[in-house]
Amino acid sequence: MATRKIKIFDTTLRDGEQVPGAKLNAKQKLEIALQLERLGVDVIEAGFPCSSPGDAQAVKNVAQEVKKSTIAGLARAVQQDIDICWESVRPAESPRIHVFLGASDIHVQKKLRMDREKALNLAVESVKYAKSFCSDVEYSTEDASRTDFEYLCHVIEAVIKVGATTINVPDTVGYATPDEFGDLIVRLRESVPALDKVTLSVHCHNDLGLAVANSVAAIRNGAQQVECTINGIGERAGNASLEEIVMTLRTRQTVFQAHTDINTKEIYRTSRMVSRLMNIPVQPNKAIVGSNAFAHSSGIHQDGILKDRRTYEIMKPEDVGIKEHTMVLTARSGRAAVRHKLKDLGFDLEKEMFERVFQRFINVADRKKEITAKDLSSIVEVEISKVPETYAFLGMQIMSGNQTTPLSSVRLKKGDEVITDAAIGNGPVDATYRCIERLIGHQGKLLDYDLKAITTGKDALGEAMVRVEIEGRVYSGLGTSPDVIEASARAYLNAFNRYFANNV
Repeated sequence: MATRKIKIFDTTLRDGEQVPGAKLNAKQKLEIALQLERLGVDVIEAGFPCSSPGDAQAVKNVAQEVKKSTIAGLARAVQQDIDICWESVRPAESPRIHVFLGASDIHVQKKLRMDREKALNLAVESVKYAKSFCSDVEYSTEDASRTDFEYLCHVIEAVIKVGATTINVPDTVGYATPDEFGDLIVRLRESVPALDKVTLSVHCHNDLGLAVANSVAAIRNGAQQVECTINGIGERAGNASLEEIVMTLRTRQTVFQAHTDINTKEIYRTSRMVSRLMNIPVQPNKAIVGSNAFAHSSGIHQDGILKDRRTYEIMKPEDVGIKEHTMVLTARSGRAAVRHKLKDLGFDLEKEMFERVFQRFINVADRKKEITAKDLSSIVEVEISKVPETYAFLGMQIMSGNQTTPLSSVRLKKGDEVITDAAIGNGPVDATYRCIERLIGHQGKLLDYDLKAITTGKDALGEAMVRVEIEGRVYSGLGTSPDVIEASARAYLNAFNRYFANNV
């Protein structure tokens, strides 16, 4: 049976990058964009070019390198924004200018300080201006789910008339419910006949946890494009999750009568890449890509899975690119064994990077009886994501107890100079962070600290993720070690090295 094609518009590099501490450099943004192209995304929103010259150049780099996907840039309904956006996306094989303006009364009156008529005229003039550069213009009626319906129809009709080729209906603050959002799409299609001539898109936020539900409700009621992000990342509670939408349509195709062109076997790799480069962990129970998504602990479930995986799995882990690995490495494993296991995990490393990974592997294996696939993957991801190290971590000593003041001594290397110092604190981690700050001569404000075991067992590899405010900006850091204090120290130092890399 023929099904409708649903376009996937990925905004990981724009909306997803608005998460505090998740800022990408140009090289990282291009790396993700090329992976999104391999994933089969129809449209990549590469950034918000007017936000900074760096982002404008990063978007331009993506436009020059990505060939198969449409490359979009976001612009406010301002001529200067549109000029900068066009310069950034112009090199693309298929460029798009994405213009947005508030449509709800609270946005028009409180944020824009306008009345409806003035906002409408600005929308029309902005689309006209964008259309003079680019044949593919998308227009977003920001906060559509809280907009007066008649006014929303009026705006959509007006911008289609002057050339908008895609109309986006966003649930900007995650206010809608699936029934009413689906009904909104039906009513719009009935009330605005011109929508039959353009692509109708939706962009849902997850403030009430309904972003995916609202998106698939819109698809079922006639939406032709859905805007989403990898792992559902995005401002506040995030966006609709690309992998959840895609696998919902694939798994329940008889319900939705719709499909995408996404290569689902690239989903897991893309998820891990975004998590690593943005330093945003994926929650274990996250649908599709979480570490527990295909795990079974109940005896009843295990019995069913052994007899037929379909008893408790509605999709195969292989369908999203997840492989089962049972390999175990130890400190006695040589380079050949480690390289073989890395290739099995999908990592084909150059010689220099492999040596860095191998030395880190030996360091961890000396303190841990077994190195699992997850341990090895984490080691690789930490080494790959490292920024240039202004300060390198050499070692540390801790004195702590419930009846003594915690003391931490840390050794770092800056260039050829080895520096060491000691500090006390409220606990071993606090003392270590104070010591690092003394050594590097900068202070930070710890905003978020996450520590987890990558594998099971008493000797599990610990992974620490931090977000640190340094001189008014937020930087993320990641560190791993069998010693959780060392992992915490490496993560904190990694955040400062990101600060130095961005401020040299």
